[in-house]
Parts: sequence; structure tokens; C-alpha cells
Amino acid sequence: MSDHEELPRAVAMSRSGSITVETTEQGLPLSVSVDRAELRRAPQDLAAEVLRLCRQAADRAGAQRRKQLAEAGVSADLLALTGLPTAAEVERRELIDEQEYEVEPQSWLRTL
Repeated sequence: MSDHEELPRAVAMSRSGSITVETTEQGLPLSVSVDRAELRRAPQDLAAEVLRLCRQAADRAGAQRRKQLAEAGVSADLLALTGLPTAAEVERRELIDEQEYEVEPQSWLRTL
């Protein structure tokens, strides 16, 4: 990779689109966008969602890095040693993540 090429970065967005994060392949947030309505959520829930999206974006950026390395001629054995996810692994993790962390819509209705 030449000095002028940018490091892989990726974006992940909540299902509603109200939270968006962009991270490096290590999960370092480069930008975080949160719609005002999300600020009504419990702080720990909002923080958990932002961290989940950071992990998701990091996985996507890691898969991009792996693809770059493969295209540059790095062997499959060396790629396996990097720990970078494959596109299939990212897809599988996202499907599992979606099932485990699906957030129900916030509502004014409360149980008594």
C-alpha cells in the first residue's frame, strides 16, 4: 500500500438510521451521528448501541483490509494469521448481531 492510500474505514448504521458511526478497522470512531430523538434513550442503551455499531463498522473495515492485502498478493496462510475477518464472517456476525440486539421501537406507552 502506498503512503497516499487511505486506511480502510467503514460505516455502520442502526436499523432506523438514527445512529451512524464510521470507524477504522480497529474500531476507532472517526465520526458518530446521533439523531436528537435517540437522546431520550437510557444512556447505557445508547452507549451499547454506539459500541455495537463501532464493532460492526470495524469488522467491515477489517474485511476491506483483508481484501486489499489479498489483492496485493498476500498468501492465504498469512491472511489467516492477521485475524482480519472475511466478508462471509462479517455477514454471519451481522446476521447474528441483528437477531441478538434488535431494539424495539421506543414508545410513549408504558406498562403499569
